[in-house]
Amino acid sequence: MSDRESQSSLSDIVCDGESGASGNDSSWSDHLSTPPGVPAFRPAFGLGNAHLQTLYGALRPASPTIPGTVQRKLRFADGDFAVLHDDKPNDWARGDHVALLMHGLSGCHQSGYMARIAAKLMAQNVRVFRMDHRGCGAGRMLARRPYHAGRIRDVEAAIRMLERLCPSSPISVAGFSLSGNLLLRYLGDDPNSLPLSLYRAVAVSPPIDLQHCCEALRDTRMGQRYDWYFARQLVTQISDTPQWHDELPLAQAKRPPRRLIEFDELYTAPASGFESAADYYATASAKDHIDKIRVHTSILVAEDDPLVSSTPWKGLTPPANITMCVTKHGGHLGFIGKSGIDADNRWMDWRVVDWLLN
Repeated sequence: MSDRESQSSLSDIVCDGESGASGNDSSWSDHLSTPPGVPAFRPAFGLGNAHLQTLYGALRPASPTIPGTVQRKLRFADGDFAVLHDDKPNDWARGDHVALLMHGLSGCHQSGYMARIAAKLMAQNVRVFRMDHRGCGAGRMLARRPYHAGRIRDVEAAIRMLERLCPSSPISVAGFSLSGNLLLRYLGDDPNSLPLSLYRAVAVSPPIDLQHCCEALRDTRMGQRYDWYFARQLVTQISDTPQWHDELPLAQAKRPPRRLIEFDELYTAPASGFESAADYYATASAKDHIDKIRVHTSILVAEDDPLVSSTPWKGLTPPANITMCVTKHGGHLGFIGKSGIDADNRWMDWRVVDWLLN
């Protein structure tokens, strides 16, 4: 979520008593729980509800100001650009650790979790690059084609740019929500061709089965509200930018899409060369590629995530190099925990930092 643009819209989403994602009729986290050495997640007082976790995380981002950020344009082979925001600690030297952070749907480098985790990493002398995907944040007017959950070559291009800027440095990558799927899809696509500089990967709340996750939003009243909100956000995001194309079905539609699957059918799929939303989802989903991942990877999933259904993880057996952390609570990119465990109550941030570096 874009913190600046989402405040008023998200405040209209009111929790109506639903506890979280549907379809979790039986627990599957007994054998995929908090890994050894990781403090268990306990929701902060009054934030046990999945929607409250989700909305608090978005509306109270606690986003720090990071001075000295340098914007670096990343040009792709098709002529579009993304923007990498380079945050370099004063004591960082060649060969020191580097991290790439990739935001979720409708987010940007200023999203709360992006800025908070960047600041925490910098405190450990890690050079951080916060990526604005095509058409997002500082890159809003720099692309004609949209970013989506399957643009694995964009991830590769970003890592290669970091290798040029930071030779000899180990590179860790974290993807949040939609970018979590993107990262896993990239890691499992052709594991033998991955850069040797890749050290660790972290995916938080990844929708590894895009079709299922979109369809699951219909099952609850709150899910339908999130669905409508994000569909509206995405239309606003591309309006009056080079990404708007009059020849695409979205421009001819009689009404704006009310669901993400409608937006992807009318815009994402045709703008990206897919036959349909279903074709896009089948191609971009990471679920069938996770068993091919060879990079040391940590994945954080909340069982009660109201936006990204945790059901697709049932029955999956990730390889030994993947560490699963499944929590009962946490919502979507929330994980606001009780005080006294970490230096602040942003439990997710500290786990991501630990996993990226160790």
